[in-house]
Amino acid sequence: MRIHSFSEKQKRVLLWWCPGSEDSRREAIICDGAVRSGKTLAMGLSFFCWATAAFHQRQFALCGKTIVSLRRNLVNELTPLLGELGLSVTERRSANQLVVRGEGHENLFHLIGGKDEGSAALIQGATFAGVLMDEVALMPRSFVEQALARCSVEGSRLWFNCNPEGPQHWFYREWICRAEEKNALYLHFTMADNPSLSPAMRRRYENRYSGAFYRRFVLGEWSAAEGLIYDFFSPEEMVQPVPEGELEQYCVSIDYGTANPCSFGLWGLRDGVWYRVDEYYYASRDTGVQKTDQEYVADLRRLAAGRQLRRVVVDPSAASFITALRREGFPVVKAANDVLAGIRLTAGLLKSGRLVICRPCRDLLREMALYCWEAGGQGREVPLKQNDHAMDDMRYFASTVAGSFRGDGFAAVSVER
Repeated sequence: MRIHSFSEKQKRVLLWWCPGSEDSRREAIICDGAVRSGKTLAMGLSFFCWATAAFHQRQFALCGKTIVSLRRNLVNELTPLLGELGLSVTERRSANQLVVRGEGHENLFHLIGGKDEGSAALIQGATFAGVLMDEVALMPRSFVEQALARCSVEGSRLWFNCNPEGPQHWFYREWICRAEEKNALYLHFTMADNPSLSPAMRRRYENRYSGAFYRRFVLGEWSAAEGLIYDFFSPEEMVQPVPEGELEQYCVSIDYGTANPCSFGLWGLRDGVWYRVDEYYYASRDTGVQKTDQEYVADLRRLAAGRQLRRVVVDPSAASFITALRREGFPVVKAANDVLAGIRLTAGLLKSGRLVICRPCRDLLREMALYCWEAGGQGREVPLKQNDHAMDDMRYFASTVAGSFRGDGFAAVSVER
């Protein structure tokens, strides 16, 4: 893997800590902006080169939302490049550590996931010479502040990168708006700052997002989410008839409800496209009668109509219903339930044509026209908890099956027995 050139902004990230640089007095660097803008790669290279040049036998922290995402976004991309620069990288995978050697120096890098408030306990008591926060806006404030408090070695520096969220987000208000006060170098990236991104790929990313996600991930703005969530969706242009004949495989996604509505979506695969061919929607408040788990199991059988179901993706909080489905032999999968990530993925699949809604799915189409962001939310925005039951079951399916579909006839998810 070779990089032929860097943009001027990437070069500034690579060199900001070097003696003689105009930015060398800074104690931190913040890079935000569009997706695929080259900020993560440049920052990762710079971080390892700085640590190797400045320290010997010190500890550092590489932090991401999860260790899996950290390896995918940073470690796997950087390891071959660091080797080309003459650095030796040894991974201690079971310990989530990297040992990096070069220029007569050796340092230890800890991979740490900061997915929730409890993650702060993972780094209490540690002492770091530097911390890199990859996608810092996705981490809880308590974790970030605990990591920064552990960075107490003389000459230590802080490194942050992220895509934007809402303008009330704590990191935007505390760090980006106060970068000068915190003696931090702040650099805003766009896709134009990544010389390895072709015009065709740039257009692909521009077409993938809409609304607030377009403003954040393409334009790189810390913008408020408002209005319809799937504002690009046009029933006249995007809704299709049910494909003729049998499809390659079938799955069902379920948002379970007793007092609230219960929504099932029946999905069929053809040529790499998942079609929502039918649905079931029951609102007990409208009928005045709540259904039991066994009655919902019978409704699921009627919806499947004798088709063999490859997966039944269920709201992870529906413990009793999951148990009832397992007893009846259904291939149950608990749904992935990161709401914002799921909405982004669902929108991308709908826009790319990999998820298609068919005409019988009237309740999903009704909710699609009403599904909105909550007004005036603080920090990270959330959808309004109304008209969201078919929306949730579609998001479960996108996050758990369609978004991880490998294209060889199998969805890359495991069935819980």
